[in-house]
Amino acid sequence: MELTWLELFIIVLASFRLTRLLVYDQITQFIRSPFFDEVEEEDEFGQKETYLVPKNRGIRGFFGQLLSCHWCTGVWCAIFICALFFVYYSIAFPLLLVLAVAGLASIIEVIVQKWLED
Repeated sequence: MELTWLELFIIVLASFRLTRLLVYDQITQFIRSPFFDEVEEEDEFGQKETYLVPKNRGIRGFFGQLLSCHWCTGVWCAIFICALFFVYYSIAFPLLLVLAVAGLASIIEVIVQKWLED
């Protein structure tokens, strides 16, 4: 199967959006929470700040480290997206297209927000 530039663009955007979804978005917090500990610290102004720190050991520590790094998660998301694309094309393409559209929309939103700030 030959990959077109448009399909590559869709795969790239879908991988980008899935990575952001897993690493940063609030809606997937329940997926990340078993792999992190909450650490609360007080800053110099007496305000309490909460940080998420990956668990130290075992499989939870491994996945905590993975989910705290968008570069690492991005590689695994790209592998997953490519496998879906090449193995289950007819089923995967609509899902990848939705992720790609959402990814491009999020990029446009960041650009618009930046433009409005200036």
